[in-house]
Amino acid sequence: MSPKPSERVEVRRKKYKVSVDAEEGRRRREDNMVETSKSRREESLKKKRQEGKQAQPLPQPTHSSPVKKKDMTEARKKKRKPNYNLEKELASLWEKMRRYDIGKEERSKLVSEALKKMNGKILEIAGSHVAARVLQTCIKYCTQAEREIVFEALRPHLLALSRKKYAVHLVKKLLDHASKKQLEWFISSLHGHVTSLLRHTVGSIVIDYVFHLANGSQKQSLLMEMYSTELQLFKDLTLTNSGRLVDVISKLGLQKSSVLLHMSSVIQPLLEKGIINLSIVHKALVEFFTIADKSSAADVIQQLIPLLVQESASAEENLDLSAPEMKKTKIKNKILKEPLLIRMVRTRDGMKICILCVKHSSAKERKKIIKGMKGHIRQLSLDQFGSLLLVCTLSVVDDTKLLTKVVIRELQTMLKELVMDKNGRRIVLELLHPQCSRYFAPEDLACLNLSVPSLLAQVEETKDLENPDQAEQNNVEVSQTDNNDNEIGSNVQLATGGKKDSFRRRHELLVESGLAEALFETCINNIGALLRSNFGKEVVYEVALGGSDGILQSFADKMNALHEAIASLAALPKTNESEEEHVLENFHSSRLIRKLVLDCPSFAATMWKTALKGKCDIWAQGHSCKVLLAFLESSVSEVKDLAKHELQLLMDRGVLKAPESKFIEKEG
Repeated sequence: MSPKPSERVEVRRKKYKVSVDAEEGRRRREDNMVETSKSRREESLKKKRQEGKQAQPLPQPTHSSPVKKKDMTEARKKKRKPNYNLEKELASLWEKMRRYDIGKEERSKLVSEALKKMNGKILEIAGSHVAARVLQTCIKYCTQAEREIVFEALRPHLLALSRKKYAVHLVKKLLDHASKKQLEWFISSLHGHVTSLLRHTVGSIVIDYVFHLANGSQKQSLLMEMYSTELQLFKDLTLTNSGRLVDVISKLGLQKSSVLLHMSSVIQPLLEKGIINLSIVHKALVEFFTIADKSSAADVIQQLIPLLVQESASAEENLDLSAPEMKKTKIKNKILKEPLLIRMVRTRDGMKICILCVKHSSAKERKKIIKGMKGHIRQLSLDQFGSLLLVCTLSVVDDTKLLTKVVIRELQTMLKELVMDKNGRRIVLELLHPQCSRYFAPEDLACLNLSVPSLLAQVEETKDLENPDQAEQNNVEVSQTDNNDNEIGSNVQLATGGKKDSFRRRHELLVESGLAEALFETCINNIGALLRSNFGKEVVYEVALGGSDGILQSFADKMNALHEAIASLAALPKTNESEEEHVLENFHSSRLIRKLVLDCPSFAATMWKTALKGKCDIWAQGHSCKVLLAFLESSVSEVKDLAKHELQLLMDRGVLKAPESKFIEKEG
């Protein structure tokens, strides 16, 4: 029997009441526990405060907090730096003395005041990050007497300071303003420490700086320590006038094997640390290759090539914070971020090292070197030594497709600037007339023909064994034995040239690449400026002749157009109103036209018909008369016959004077 509705309601009420009572009881118990825990914690904290175990200071007002922090910072600095107050005073003086709008007398007073404050503490100041810069500025602007006092105070400690990060700049500043005796003393004090300082990241900077400041004999004494242990120990042996290492070995009776072993022990750590962007190291490496055996030379070249193409992330710290110095430092840091190859070619010895690496590397390694030049072709082409490296690369590497892509394409964008530049024109002239003594100085030709004797000798021996009948014919020029991935020996190319024929390589780089066509257009469009240029006229001359070995003979129409452009410019009337000199009266252009008349009969005919026929009396005086006389001096009878009659009349009248050394027959 089911319960009644009223009974069911009563049961639900009882259940609800029990549930509510249980929930209320649980909540009350939790509240009691919280209150108990809170009271216990307060009692514990009160007890600790009474015992002094936890004495927390009351928070200070917000407005006084920065002031107290500054005072605490000052207190910490004073405790950490014994000369903190002095450095602070010096920094205040520095801010005034280094300004560019300050008078000399006022700056001199500030410098003297700063040096007086440093008196007795110069050595401590030299190693400080900030105060060392103040001392550098004082050395720059102080009197010679004050500078000598500073030098004498630091004299016993200069070697130690040369290894310190901040003091090294002070040492360089002292050397900049040092007298001859002071510089000589410092170089003498380096004896026995050159190699150890070179291995030091900071010390190597001082050695290279001194090497730039030193004279020839002082440079030789620094280099001697890298040659042999005996020369490092006995100072008297370094006093020799011999410059080349082979001469030093023969004069002092040193053993070549011991010198090679010692130089390898000096050079190897420098290669491992990447400390090779120093002039003294470049010179030592060049001398090392003159005596190195095949394995030693190959090993060094193998280690050099990866270093040449990698970029440097290190940059020297700013020496000054003024605007002009900041600008100089930014330029310097930009240079330091360039690949080592680009920085090394700024010196002749560095360029020699790069040329040897290009000549004696494998095809894969040459490819890496060329790719490392990408983006720097303009910079290299306009540099005195960088242009020679490009000349060597274009005359050695067989991969003409890669050369066209990386080198030629970038040269085409700056062709006018290139042909008018003293250094850049040599790249174009090398393709037109290879290694011509008219365009390359003897020392430049020696650099281009440089090679490692041990690696070159191995090639000659190999070729003599393979071709005994032709051994005598191959003494002058050594061709490359292999330019593919199959390297010889220790993955180093022993030959110094390419497998490809020289004319074929030039044709691919000059004609097939489109450079020749662009060169003709540049010459025709800028003929006036190029003729009057001391350097541009040489390119015009070679292009107008068609290049060596007739490499441009396929461009006969463009050659004729160039001849017409020169003749048309010469045919312009002689006026005094024009700002530019007439090409027949200008020194450079008149010499070029005379030379073309002598060497190019087709140009002589065009020139006579277009510009000179019937007008010789106008040009019979000044520089232009040399052009007229060139027709009579020509070895080609047809050229002589063109002008002989008209010029003879001028000579009979005394208007034109023939050279005394030239005898011109009169017509019968």
